[in-house]
Amino acid sequence: MNERLRSTMLRRGFTPSKLARTCDVNAKTVERWINSGRTPHRETRWLVAQTLDVDEVYLWPELLDEPTPEQRVESVESELVRVYPDRSSVPRDTWLQLLGTATRSIDVLVFAGTFLANVNPRIADMLAERAAAGVGVRLCWADPTSDAVEIRDREDGLRGTLAHKVRAALTYYRPLTPVAGCEIRLHRVGVYASLFRFDDVLLANPHIWGAPGSANPVLHLRRIEGSTWFDAYRRSFDDVWETAIPIDEAEASPQALAG
Repeated sequence: MNERLRSTMLRRGFTPSKLARTCDVNAKTVERWINSGRTPHRETRWLVAQTLDVDEVYLWPELLDEPTPEQRVESVESELVRVYPDRSSVPRDTWLQLLGTATRSIDVLVFAGTFLANVNPRIADMLAERAAAGVGVRLCWADPTSDAVEIRDREDGLRGTLAHKVRAALTYYRPLTPVAGCEIRLHRVGVYASLFRFDDVLLANPHIWGAPGSANPVLHLRRIEGSTWFDAYRRSFDDVWETAIPIDEAEASPQALAG
């Protein structure tokens, strides 16, 4: 029996007959999906999942067991909500909604990330509010004295301004250092995407060589069972975070004092 399908239909108020009418199939077909564990064809699966407002891999997790190439594509498409052609195309309301509704974790990985404060001048206050509500906040900026910043500055043709942008951006977030639940670290590696995670939603801003982050696309991802892109980016953040240095420690170094 497909217990997930049965229980989801009950929660959404769907009988086999009602779901059958919505999906243009026979009611006995729906009963076979439930009682015999049969898996519908791809187009029908998508329609059922959309009707019940869940991911199809939740209703039919076997899709992720030794997936065929076609099924792998379906899984990726399921976690990819949309693609924005550039970062400025992400609506301001999207950033505010994700930031304001996170209940477990907020992770940010950037080089300078100056646009965040431009989008929301109250970002530090909102992050403090989320931390007070029990959300774990991890903010990871580039160390402005690092070789990684110098290299990225040169690649993007910024003429020595990237380090200054990082320092300027950090002024917005230093008040968060004593806030319980907030951590700020500085990384010294060449990251290939700016990452913004809010619980099970992640916005990835991949880096195209020679182009500033604002000109690069943004992938809007959601975590599902068997996620590929979402989990890969999440692991990437964790790996960089483990190598990053707490901001107080980094800024007390001789290189930082010299800068």
